[in-house]
Amino acid sequence: MSRALQLAGRGLFSTAPNPAVGCVLLDPAGQVVGEGWHRRAGEPHAEVLALGESRGRERGGTAYVTLEPCAHHGRTPPCVDAVVAAAPKRVVVAMQDPNPRVAGAGVRRIREAGIGVEVGLLGAEAAELNRGFVSRFTRGRPWVTVKLGSSIDGRTALADGSSKWITGPAARADVQRLRARASAVLTGIGTVLADDPALTVRDARFETHGREPLRVVFDARGQLPPRARVANDEHPTLLLTSKAGAAHLQAHGIRSQLQFELELLPVDAHGRLAPAIALERLAERDCNEVLVESGPRLAGSFVAAGLVDEIVVYLAPTVLGDTARPSFVLPQPLRSLEQRSRFRYADVRMVGSDLRLTLRPVEDHC
Repeated sequence: MSRALQLAGRGLFSTAPNPAVGCVLLDPAGQVVGEGWHRRAGEPHAEVLALGESRGRERGGTAYVTLEPCAHHGRTPPCVDAVVAAAPKRVVVAMQDPNPRVAGAGVRRIREAGIGVEVGLLGAEAAELNRGFVSRFTRGRPWVTVKLGSSIDGRTALADGSSKWITGPAARADVQRLRARASAVLTGIGTVLADDPALTVRDARFETHGREPLRVVFDARGQLPPRARVANDEHPTLLLTSKAGAAHLQAHGIRSQLQFELELLPVDAHGRLAPAIALERLAERDCNEVLVESGPRLAGSFVAAGLVDEIVVYLAPTVLGDTARPSFVLPQPLRSLEQRSRFRYADVRMVGSDLRLTLRPVEDHC
């Protein structure tokens, strides 16, 4: 199963909105006769590829698969039929599929065929691999990672917004990994105005097979500039705005000039878009993971709303001082320490000359 999970990880950057799945087949003597991993939505699933490699030698043996074989017709036929037809003696499944269209149906179909089934081996590891897919079906929203580049005193830019570059080249390259596995990269209009980011995957080491994350911009007032890179190339961009923001874009002719999709969201009493509603809309678009690369206000709004599953901080060995911009600006000041958002260190390691801190909420959702 560990090998099957390793194979599944090869599809981490390319399978969305499908889960990353791996399969290993053993013959009756316990020898590996077939391996497979799902590469891209619409292409053969891991089990089918492994069976193609084993060519019948798996009969009477064992199949290890990281996710319950699908039992419904999607872009491809249900692979549970292929597993049953191959007639292994035993099927070991890491975790049940959270998709209600499957959710136990695949396991039930295998058992009805008289094949032994075990579920749960390395289940936590399988759930972590597909954390976004699991989140979308169990919580109705994507998994949210907030990325920050910060000085050791928690500052992300100088007072004038200058931030290139606080962290080193190795840290910036590592961010490409986060983007490659994300279904969407979300930022605010303040970041677009200050930095004009492209928010694309530019590192060939992370093979996305042509899949680019959807770029999502929070722009309540319709301030998107005509020359913004996120709206002037072939990569997909979704602009989330209000009715007033959409009217402003239309009045200035920007909506008809640029290449982006626009969606209206309600605003609160302060004219701010609601992060929770935005995530619901992204889940409806089959987004599994969202990477937030934004300024402190938008990042702070996600934290305050309890919508952050992971924070990745690239901590540079430098000091910017108290006039520099903070990592988070919360919508409302805290009245007591009991109101603070609490996280734990899930991983700490060096990336070039910087320290990468990965934090998860104390009450972890995964």
